[in-house]
Amino acid sequence: MSREDELSMKRYGIENVEKPNLYEEYFKFDRVPIMSFDDTEVKMNRPDEIWITDTTFRDGQQARAPYEVEQIVELYKYLHKLGGEKGIIRQSEFFIYSERDRDAVIKCLEQDYEFPQITSWIRAVKEDFQYVKELGLKETGILTSASDYHIFLKLNLDRKRVMEKYLSVVDAALEEGIVPRCHLEDITRADFYGFVIPFVQKLMEKSNESGIPIKIRACDTMGLGLPYANASLPRSVPRIFDTLHNEAGVPHSQLEWHGHNDFHKVLINGTTAWLYNCSSVNGTLLGWGERTGNPPIEGLIIDYISLNGGDPEKLGIDTTVITEIGRYYHNVLGDRVPSNYPFVGEHFNSTRAGIHADGVIKNERIYSIFDTGKLLNRPLTVSITDKSGVAGIALWLNNYFKLKGDDELDKKHPGIRGIYNWVMEQYNNDRMSSISSDEMLTQAKKHLPFLFHSDLEGLKKKGMRLATKLINKLLEENPAINTMDDTFVNPILKKFMKHTAFAKLIYLVNREGNLASDYVCQPEDMEQYESNFGDDNFSDRIWFKNAITTGKTTVSNFFI
Repeated sequence: MSREDELSMKRYGIENVEKPNLYEEYFKFDRVPIMSFDDTEVKMNRPDEIWITDTTFRDGQQARAPYEVEQIVELYKYLHKLGGEKGIIRQSEFFIYSERDRDAVIKCLEQDYEFPQITSWIRAVKEDFQYVKELGLKETGILTSASDYHIFLKLNLDRKRVMEKYLSVVDAALEEGIVPRCHLEDITRADFYGFVIPFVQKLMEKSNESGIPIKIRACDTMGLGLPYANASLPRSVPRIFDTLHNEAGVPHSQLEWHGHNDFHKVLINGTTAWLYNCSSVNGTLLGWGERTGNPPIEGLIIDYISLNGGDPEKLGIDTTVITEIGRYYHNVLGDRVPSNYPFVGEHFNSTRAGIHADGVIKNERIYSIFDTGKLLNRPLTVSITDKSGVAGIALWLNNYFKLKGDDELDKKHPGIRGIYNWVMEQYNNDRMSSISSDEMLTQAKKHLPFLFHSDLEGLKKKGMRLATKLINKLLEENPAINTMDDTFVNPILKKFMKHTAFAKLIYLVNREGNLASDYVCQPEDMEQYESNFGDDNFSDRIWFKNAITTGKTTVSNFFI
């Protein structure tokens, strides 16, 4: 907005009402909220540049068990990889109140990525800036609740006093040279002309005076936003941003949307915000967020691509990272992703209808949203019926287990024939439905057991991870081990065995494989290991060779 436009813009003052405006005509507590519409529509006005911001580690942690620091770092790496070098995922927002939160911020900062830029979130309290300054962050979100539900009923203040409080915290941020991002909480139940516009106009005055771009995050706290251009304030997403841009003077690049999914509109509201003056939409991985969740970043990425020509490669986006993220949540974090969840769920691109399966066999474009094999590394799958034949069963198994080249199962494999015979038996007994994935896997375990890891293999892998973690920690906490002097090493190893009751035997060898310490075992195991204490060189052992070659901790099957 030019200076001339700013001067000509109508100014609004706070309406410091004595009683809160709760919009009872729309939000009667014992009824479903009413949709209200105006006679006119606001015009679509897409910003020149749009992008995504992330709140996986702030709002995303308010609906689940907290992430471990290592998990936050790994997910942050995925965000960087998915957003690409162009910074489609521009920022990532963190809590900074606990030591664990700050440790996660520090470790993510150590990745030295340009994108996503790390920002924080604080309450409207000046003292909270000490954490922002200590971490050296350049931007922070500030809670500035906008509705009378919050101002009167939660904070027990009035509009005038709460605005003064908010502005004082913003001034503190500007004094430190930190970009304030004001989170207008519960904006879809807020009085726009009585509070929101006067407050935001004041913010824009301070932004122009300081030269620091104060940002406005419109927070749809209760998921009440509507994507319709002719819906009324305060619920219309198009009208919210038309008003903030044209009547409060906020540039596109300083506007952001943060939605919730209480009424199943979280993604469409985010995409709508992009189309009506808002450059930035805030989301979380897999939509994790308070209550019903936030816009899913993987959905925002697909919509971003769709709005910008449809070719992820030209935009610098690797969409297969979406699949990697889904597998990380399932395999590492243990989260159950609904099987029909778009782009990530196990069956999102699988058809169970026989007529659809027939179409897919003829040409997968008939019932596939796009080439999911190429764009998501998830080839299309079909459900098994009596019409599938041995070739269809082999295709299903090769796709499911991602078997390629020499590993592919041939339709002549006796295990495939065994599953086919079982399938035909089902339909000979008047079955009408397709074979489910669970049933296919049960038959595969019976006829093709080599495709599966046993429970013992899973325990072995877990034991390997634990052993690696223990040894790395032992080395980090005891640098004296590097002296190879048994005078120092022996007490360390004895202390380790004392506090690690399940460990059986420990000793140290040098780079030549020669024994550099005494053998140390649990007292009750001395007799068992005593006869083996004569071996002084281990250079022929696989674990020794691998450790020397890779420079990493190595755990062999022998020790599991």
